[in-house]
Amino acid sequence: MKALQYREIGSPPEVVEIDTPEPGPGEVRLKITAAGVCHSDEFIMSLDEEQYVYGLPLTLGHEGAGVVDKLGEGVSGLELGTSVAVYGPWGCGFCYACSQGHENYCENAADLGITPPGLGAPGAMAEYLIVDSSRHLVPLRDLDPVQNVSLTDAGLTPYHAIKNSLPKLVPGSTAVVIGAGGLGHVAIQMLRAVSPATVVALDVSDDKLQLAREVGAHHAFHSDDSAIDEVKALTGGLGATAVFDFVGIQATMTLGQAMIRVGGDQVHVGVGSGSLPVGMLDKPYEASVRSPYWGYRHELFEVLELARTGAVHVETEVFSLDEAPRAYEKLHAGELRGRAVIVP
Repeated sequence: MKALQYREIGSPPEVVEIDTPEPGPGEVRLKITAAGVCHSDEFIMSLDEEQYVYGLPLTLGHEGAGVVDKLGEGVSGLELGTSVAVYGPWGCGFCYACSQGHENYCENAADLGITPPGLGAPGAMAEYLIVDSSRHLVPLRDLDPVQNVSLTDAGLTPYHAIKNSLPKLVPGSTAVVIGAGGLGHVAIQMLRAVSPATVVALDVSDDKLQLAREVGAHHAFHSDDSAIDEVKALTGGLGATAVFDFVGIQATMTLGQAMIRVGGDQVHVGVGSGSLPVGMLDKPYEASVRSPYWGYRHELFEVLELARTGAVHVETEVFSLDEAPRAYEKLHAGELRGRAVIVP
């Protein structure tokens, strides 16, 4: 079968021919209908040899959808041909976190060598994918896999980040989204769908700011120091109730802290890093800083329901598997509007 693999540190991914996998006991084989391209892929391919821990060659694709093609020994309750989405952050299934469907925070995954597809395990940018357990499959039913596959990360990740701040996003509150790209433009729609907050989008790109307005942002400003005054003016000087940072570099972290209000949430979703001053003399009081990872299994059901009602959609650009390397080139150049989707 064809697959897109990262094969050499520092080199671009390649389309190659590899053996079609067979499902083992308890496993499910999917015939892939769609796979999403993500900045996380670009991030891991930017790591040097000492930092890279995902194994080579690595078939990319941690956002996947397909139809059930073959069942391993002992698998029941699934019919061949069922259209499904893949819940990506696989866990052990036995620890306390996994018992609640919080497999993204599995207590045993690292020790057991359990890794997500495309982030250690073979991913979905191939004609077939082996899923380790049927519990990691969520029915798509009538949803188009190409238009909705990105929701398995680009939808689930912002939804999880937003849900934990919902008690604060009451009428009169303000939510700021930094980065209106692949995840950010979905986060804007989710905030509009599940909260009464005023939604403010920040980005360095005029095109992304236009996209933010189109998908529901009440306000859209350039992501620089002038945004602090804009947000303060909108909130009577109080600042944002919650800042969702989908970039996560030092500049955006500093920007977010400068506009957060007393008791607000600063949520870092982007894969960048930085540092923030904390302490009694650092403002604002009672503000929290969180760095969530992906989302809970039951939340993926909720995200897909938002898509089913039309409350959330993903701007997508479609590529064939042979064209997949070009999708990563466009991602790196910042030329994608929304998300790229690979269709075998």
